[in-house]
Order: sequence, then C-alpha cells, then structure tokens
Amino acid sequence: MPFIYNFSLFFLTLLGGSLPLWVKKLNDNAMQYLLAFSGAFLLSMTLLHLLPETFEELGSKAGFFLLAGFFIQLFIQRLTHGVEHGHIHVHNHPGHHHIPVTSIMLGLSIHAFMEGLPLGFNYRMGATEPALYMAVAAHKIPEAMLVTSLLIDSGRSKSRTILLLALFSLITPASGIMANMLGMSYNFIAQLIMSLIPIVAGAFIHISTTIFFESGTKHHMLTGKKILAILLGLGIGLLTLVLDHSHV
Repeated sequence: MPFIYNFSLFFLTLLGGSLPLWVKKLNDNAMQYLLAFSGAFLLSMTLLHLLPETFEELGSKAGFFLLAGFFIQLFIQRLTHGVEHGHIHVHNHPGHHHIPVTSIMLGLSIHAFMEGLPLGFNYRMGATEPALYMAVAAHKIPEAMLVTSLLIDSGRSKSRTILLLALFSLITPASGIMANMLGMSYNFIAQLIMSLIPIVAGAFIHISTTIFFESGTKHHMLTGKKILAILLGLGIGLLTLVLDHSHV
C-alpha cells in the first residue's frame, strides 16, 4: 500500500478541514455541490469496485454483511447527528457548549476507522485501490470542513480545533495501514477484513444516498447544478473502471 496514498488522504483531509478556520463564510451552494459530487463518486466506487470484489470473495454472505453495514450506519448517525453526510441535526449557537461534540466526534471517529479498513486490502482489480482512496478523500474533505465548523461553533479555540482536526484526519489512513499490516501478517485478520469490507460498503451506500435525498436545497430537490455534480462523480467512477479494463 503506497505511502503516498495515505499521506495524500491525511493531507487533503487536514487541508480541506482547515478552510473554515481561514474563510469566514463558506459558500453553502458550493458545499452542497461538493457533497453531491463526493456522494456520487463514493457510491460509484462502492458499486463498481468494492461489491464485485467482495461478492467474488464471499459469495452470498456478502449480501448479509452489506445489509448489516447499512443499518450499522443508522446507529452511527445517532451519534454523529448526520455530519458525515453534510446535514447536522442539531441546533447550535456560537459560544454555546450544549452541542454534543463528544458524541459527534465519537461517531465520526468510528466512521473514519471503518472507512480505513477497505484501504488496507489487496484487491484483484488494479484500479480499485487508488480509486477508493480518491473516493474516500472526496468524502472526507467536506466532512472535515463540517467537523471544523462544528468545533468552532462549540467554542473551541483555534489551536484546539487544529489539534482535533489533525487527529481526526489521521484516523482513516492509520486504520488502512493497520489493516494492511495485520492482514499481511495474520491470515485470520485478512479474512476478517474481507468480511468487514461489505459492512463498510453498506455504510457508504447509506451515506451517499442520504446525501442525494436529504442534503441540498430547502425542499431536498435535485437542482440542475447538483445533478451535474452527481453526474461528474459518476462519470469519474465509470472512468476508473474503463481504465482498469484497458490494462487487462
């Protein structure tokens, strides 16, 4: 697993997450388009890469794990209040400490750890690993931006916010490195990770579809620009599949 993938994922998450520290007013529409793009890209990676790999390895059992992952994400959402799909279900006010930051960060940390597990697996299709890293990075950038905004609104200092953001940015690449190292050393862990991948895929499906239908306009409608962002994410996802086949 190339070092550059993990470093890039950490750096992009940290860089994207730091934007609210330097830009006072982020464009809400731009955030929604970024979320729509990342959701479409993540969904395409899940359906085009992760699921074919896992069903080939696990057979019909993968469907059970996929279903479990979808509903596990529902539980995690109870902790995160929807931050991972760009829709915070709490009413907060700057300087007030009643925002459930501990619950949200705990849920997001579990989510980030789960995201990293598929990054540590050796896939049959050559395009799967880099495409998955790109999709996870595209998802984590707006997620990290929301995390930073939440920490600022909860009254955390800038230095404290940067520290928490850096730690959050480390979780997913560290999880991928750990999964890869343990999987290479112990066969039973490699098998466990293989079973966990469709669980994470189920969570990805939940997150990406929720982005489409819940985040966005006030009436949760798909605007023309949001549709274009979704099509761009799907198009890049399809392109990774074409490029993979061109090397077969």
